[in-house]
Amino acid sequence: MSIDGKATGTQDGTETATVRYRCTACGNLTRFDVVSTRRTRAFHHYSLSGELQIEDTEVLSEDVEDVVCRWCGNGSAVVTATADDPGAGSGPDEPGD
Repeated sequence: MSIDGKATGTQDGTETATVRYRCTACGNLTRFDVVSTRRTRAFHHYSLSGELQIEDTEVLSEDVEDVVCRWCGNGSAVVTATADDPGAGSGPDEPGD
């Protein structure tokens, strides 16, 4: 299965996802195992003692290869969530979370 996803880099090297997923089998909106390949550009800053600090990471391209629901294990039922999906634009929606 291939689901397109995009991410944008932040200065601290973390990624901010711009795609939300939804499992049509169980209704999950928050827990997914995502396999992706990223091509990035980063500034490597070495201290005089040789310690590396990675700064200014930019995602040049990303290919999301597979998305599987963490709740029910179904990969074929995962779709890209839209703004019309209940809870897709809000915070955590898990019971007991």
